[in-house]
Amino acid sequence: MDIFLTNNLTNKKEQFVPKNDKNIGMYVCGPTVYDDPHIGNARPLVIFDVLFKLLKNKFPKVTYVRNITDIDDKIIKSSQEQNITPKELTEKIISSFLDDCKFLNCENPTHQPKATEHIDLMIEMINQLIKKGFAYENKHHVYFEVKKFTDYGKLSNKKLEDLIAGSRIEVSDNKKNSEDFVLWKPSIKDEPAWDSPWGKGRPGWHLECSAMSKKFLGNEFDIHGGGIDLIFPHHENEIAQSRCANDSKIFAKYWVHNAFITMSNEKMAKSQGNILKIKDFKSKMSGQVLRLALMSAHYKQPLDWNDRLINDCQNTLDKWYRVYSLDNKPVQVTEEVIKPLYEDLNTPGYIANLHKLYESANKGKDKDLFISACKFIGLFNENKEQWENYKKNKASISEAEINTKIDLRNKAREDKDYKQADRIRDELFDKGVLIEDKDGKTLWKFK
Repeated sequence: MDIFLTNNLTNKKEQFVPKNDKNIGMYVCGPTVYDDPHIGNARPLVIFDVLFKLLKNKFPKVTYVRNITDIDDKIIKSSQEQNITPKELTEKIISSFLDDCKFLNCENPTHQPKATEHIDLMIEMINQLIKKGFAYENKHHVYFEVKKFTDYGKLSNKKLEDLIAGSRIEVSDNKKNSEDFVLWKPSIKDEPAWDSPWGKGRPGWHLECSAMSKKFLGNEFDIHGGGIDLIFPHHENEIAQSRCANDSKIFAKYWVHNAFITMSNEKMAKSQGNILKIKDFKSKMSGQVLRLALMSAHYKQPLDWNDRLINDCQNTLDKWYRVYSLDNKPVQVTEEVIKPLYEDLNTPGYIANLHKLYESANKGKDKDLFISACKFIGLFNENKEQWENYKKNKASISEAEINTKIDLRNKAREDKDYKQADRIRDELFDKGVLIEDKDGKTLWKFK
């Protein structure tokens, strides 16, 4: 069965035909480590982890590279605000990021390079661009001259003038043209700096991905991924500088981008004041709940984040865990079950297949296949006992308090004060407790 992916370079869904089917190359833009990762950052982590699993299931070797940007203007600004060094800040945030990846049950990439460990490769690439006439130096700055690359704008499918008009372009008297972007810039006092032919300074943001992808994947590779917000200018600039420095006809063959996470249909962003940190969920729920929620919509569609989504995923996993067993014999997940993932990574379609398999497993059929299919997509990384204990430990109310609340609710129902009864039920739900009225009794369990 062939894999199909939506390629933003052609704006079409295409059959995935690798350069070398013995070793697939995939590069995904990782975090800029200036602040703890938020739930919007979690979406590409999970989406490309699923793609990594799918590719490994089909091909003998997959080289997955996800970088860490540990030098950037945002990092310098944040470290100054916290009165710590940039290195202290990045080490702290990298540790938080890696913990978040583990919480979401994401596999480690094959390589996870840091920008600061590859400055020499970036300087080498800049030298090549200057030598070939695609870049120029002025007052210790080095810029890429955009008009020298005739294919600029093909990824974003826009003309250069439109891209410039619709984006934030750095204004500088050092540039020949307003659209030119920085490859190297001088560092001011107390900022991190490296020696270069153009003086002490640091690289531009776009350059690091070009240098590190070349090191681990070569001049041309199969898949480049990231959030949709990176298409312009970051990925457009990567293509320009890589193709010009490497004399290559392509950079990455397939460009795959996930859409935003929204809240009340507004993009999650600091400017909106609606950022949710991944770490804030750790005291409330299993990472599996977040993982299932992040897979619940197709990666190309916006995902609206709300309490109902989280509760639905929590309840789904709770139901699925009823048929989980440690003595499950791992079996090969069938092509029919995986089929939706082959069709442009259709995770909602795969989850629909899991629901069907659960119904069968609940009747004593295909139990091993159901459990293996859940594990294939990164679920069931905790056994049943851990899941049950996790729920109890995370509940923010004691059993005595629960029983007291239920007594108060029963009294309200006797007095026909149904609003009060509903309020108590909702309060218990918010604290992780599900109640059910059955045969004249009120039963409860941790959700």
